[in-house]
Amino acid sequence: MKTFDEQMPCVGIPWYDLNDKTVFGVCKQELTPKMVEEAADKGMPFINYPNLHRQTINILLCDTFPGLLPENIPSYESMFARLFRSVNQNLAFNIYQTWDGELPEHPASDELYLITGSNNAAYDTLPWILDLQEWVRKAAKMQIPLVGICFGHQVIAQALGGLVERHVGGWGVGIREMKILDAELFPYFPDKKMRLIVNHHDQVTRLPEDAIPLATSNFCRYEGFRIGRHIITFQGHPEFTVDYERHLILNHAENEDDAMKRRALETMEEMEHQGEVVAEFLLGAL
Repeated sequence: MKTFDEQMPCVGIPWYDLNDKTVFGVCKQELTPKMVEEAADKGMPFINYPNLHRQTINILLCDTFPGLLPENIPSYESMFARLFRSVNQNLAFNIYQTWDGELPEHPASDELYLITGSNNAAYDTLPWILDLQEWVRKAAKMQIPLVGICFGHQVIAQALGGLVERHVGGWGVGIREMKILDAELFPYFPDKKMRLIVNHHDQVTRLPEDAIPLATSNFCRYEGFRIGRHIITFQGHPEFTVDYERHLILNHAENEDDAMKRRALETMEEMEHQGEVVAEFLLGAL
């Protein structure tokens, strides 16, 4: 965190001190470049404030979900653009058709790289998945800022020595409440619980070495993890909306249990999806 953008909007910025477990307010007008660097050195993340220097998100698109998107969603990648621009309207996006073998050749440490969901499995041996895993290993060694969502979460784990398996408990769907395990998320989720839309059959059952679990639930032990300050993953789908999840359940889940589908629909009436909060965390933490 070495630069400071004087054009950022004037907002109040709460900071969280990991050592003292305290939150204190800093007005934008009081913030100086030296304070930014000192905060980063002490491991004090910014809360509800986009990263001060990262303006580009590279989407490694692992599926286009043909036939699954309703007319009001032009593409899967547009869901990520909508999500992150709800936090920072100035972001730019590069799209890589990773499902078709396209990967960033020269990843940059001042940009964010996000691996999306997919209907494929992280343990599949398709050439593009094996190539993606090798790219992940190289990016991890370079400490490139990397995010994994659902399949992305799983393929990063698989690539770095973790294990992904089909869940014997079946389909995870609807909005799921998760217990936060990592203190870095506490300021974003004051009740220490996170509620995200999920849609998956596979799970990470063993974390990579040095990975720190972010959250857990009764259904899924590893709801996310981080490695250092450069890799963050989530099993859930922050980019999904309630309307889209409902569309999938009602129109594209013919082979799933009816009682499970009813319960999933109920969860979306009972809980609020916190995808935008996850986006704030990602833009502030990486």
